Amino acid sequence: MRDTDCVDFLRWALPRLGMRWRGFRRVRRQVCRRLGRRLKELELEDLTQYRSLLASGRADAEWARLDSLCRISISRFLRDQGVFWHLEHNLLPRLLGQAQERRRLRIWSIGCASGEEPYTLALMRAFTQSSQGCEFEIVASDTDPHLLARARRGCYPSSSLRELPMSWRAAFKAQDDEFCLEPNHRAPVRFVEQDIRQRSVDGPFDLILCRNLVFTYFAAALQAEIAQRLAQALILGGFLILGSHESLPEALPTLEAERPWLYRRRSQLPQG
Repeated sequence: MRDTDCVDFLRWALPRLGMRWRGFRRVRRQVCRRLGRRLKELELEDLTQYRSLLASGRADAEWARLDSLCRISISRFLRDQGVFWHLEHNLLPRLLGQAQERRRLRIWSIGCASGEEPYTLALMRAFTQSSQGCEFEIVASDTDPHLLARARRGCYPSSSLRELPMSWRAAFKAQDDEFCLEPNHRAPVRFVEQDIRQRSVDGPFDLILCRNLVFTYFAAALQAEIAQRLAQALILGGFLILGSHESLPEALPTLEAERPWLYRRRSQLPQG
C-alpha cells in the first residue's frame, strides 16, 4: 500500500469517525499497517475496494472496526513527568485545600488505555506527602474493552515503569516477565467502558485528565462539544489537564487557562 493512497483514504474516512487528519499525520504509518492487515483479512486488493465496502448500505460493523484500527494508545507510567510534577506540587495542595471537609478527591482519567495514567495517580496518592490524609476516587474510561481488561489486570513490562521513582516500584510484584501492581494500589481505580464522543461519566470531579486524545485526534466541532461537557463535569475550582502539547479549541467562559494545557473551573464568570 502506498503512503499517498493511505493518506487519501484517511482524509476521507477520519471526518466520518469524528476525527481529523491533522492529529494522525505523525502516527499514520501505524494506522496504515493496520489497514493493510485488514485488507488481507477481507481479501480486498486495495483501499479503493475497502472504501466501496464502507460506502455500501450494510457497513456499520466495518465502520466500527475501522474506528478501532484508528485508536492510538501510547501509554506508560508517569508520562510527561513535568505535568505530574505540577500536579503533585501545585494542584493537589490547592485541591486538598478546597476539599478540607470531605477529604476525598474525585478524579476522571479519559482515554486511560491499559491503565498507566490512573494507576500513576493512585501511586502518587500512596507515595507523595502532598496527598496524605486524602482519599482518591479515580474513574478511568476508555472505549477499548481489550485495553480495559489489561488495565484491570494491572501487569506491565518493565519498559512501562522506567520513569517511575524507585520507591514507587515497590508497589509492583514481579510475575514471569511482567510487573503486577499490588491489589491495594489498584483498589482506588474503577474502570468504565465508554466512548467520550457519545457521553460522559457522571460528575462532578475535582480533577479531569483528558490527555493526548480528544484535543489531538478529534474534529474541531467534536472537541468544542466535549470541552463544554468536561467544564460542566468539574466542581467550582476544579482542574482540567490536557496533553502537554494540547490546548482547547476555543475559550470557554467557565474555564480559566493557567497554562496552555491546564484549565481551572471559575468560581464566578468574568464580568463584561
